[in-house]
Amino acid sequence: MTYCVGILLEQGMVFASDSRTHAGVDNIASFCKMTVLERPGDRVIVLLSSGNLAGTQAVLSLLKQRGLVEDDGPTVWNAATLFDVAGLVADAMRDIDRRDGPYLTDSGGFNASFILGGQINGEPMRLFRIYSEGNFIEADIETTPYFQTGEAKYGKPIIDRVITQTTSLEDSAKCVLVSFDSTMRSNLSVGMPIDLICYRRDSLRIEMRRRFAEGDSYFTALSNQWREGVREVFSRLPEPKLST
Repeated sequence: MTYCVGILLEQGMVFASDSRTHAGVDNIASFCKMTVLERPGDRVIVLLSSGNLAGTQAVLSLLKQRGLVEDDGPTVWNAATLFDVAGLVADAMRDIDRRDGPYLTDSGGFNASFILGGQINGEPMRLFRIYSEGNFIEADIETTPYFQTGEAKYGKPIIDRVITQTTSLEDSAKCVLVSFDSTMRSNLSVGMPIDLICYRRDSLRIEMRRRFAEGDSYFTALSNQWREGVREVFSRLPEPKLST
């Protein structure tokens, strides 16, 4: 299991992913689930992956391999829009599924999904959720400003309560980290390191990127203060009337 989130804001975008992979309780490892394709001044593309690690790796490798071939049709490097990039990801997913799917029947079949976001020069920022079948939907900053994938339910409430389209990048990053803290407290299949990117609108380059490893001083302080703050607010809530 994993946890990834992408948020679309007026100021920019926030992306975050955990790094835990496991094949049973006695086989736990870390692997980065955030892929950045950047050509400063032209495009910034971020892919967050969840699902079977071999499947997501195969899709990403195929995208990168096709991007190295010149004059061979559309690639992530020459696509005119992020919608076109979403289509390229979907095509790669279906190609891997056709190749590997018949051999994965007994283990549940091909299982990979992605959050895709960023900006290509000449168009606004865009955010997509790409499902394992290859179909996808696009975020709307006014109605659906964020997507999650993986173990989403524990981190969703804090994002729903805090994030609006006008929330600053800094507050959004802080909110996302709290959502990861809440998720890790309730599900051991999500774990550090946490990779975080804040992208500022129209900058067309990554300027704010950080990895939070186990024991990170800021993340530890954030977690402790959030826990104590929740307890303090809870203690000040009015008592319910339990008698009739």
